Amino acid sequence: MTEEYSNKTHELKVWSEFYDKISSKSKQFEVRKNDRDFKVGDTLILREFIPCDKCNGSGKVWDSGDKALCNCPEPHGEFTGNRADASVDYVLHGGQFGIVEGYCVMSITVLGTRKVYK
Repeated sequence: MTEEYSNKTHELKVWSEFYDKISSKSKQFEVRKNDRDFKVGDTLILREFIPCDKCNGSGKVWDSGDKALCNCPEPHGEFTGNRADASVDYVLHGGQFGIVEGYCVMSITVLGTRKVYK
């Protein structure tokens, strides 16, 4: 199978506990739902995000067994202003090796970090 290359840029939320590991370069992979068709050569803009306590960043809360909409405003949490840019070096697609179909594991290289406005 031939590897497909791309040069798309994807802006993604990353929770603080993972952002710290990415920015220190100790976490060199990213597991994601592959709803953006990630490919080798893509750039990830990883923005540190603190999710809402009630909905955990999803916009939905469990209420009597049913999911209800959270009343917190979009984006259901707060960006810290920290950002890491990374390149995608390899993509392992789901449906194999225990990775759920529709998800992927990406090998990434952090290109740099910076503080940006929220």
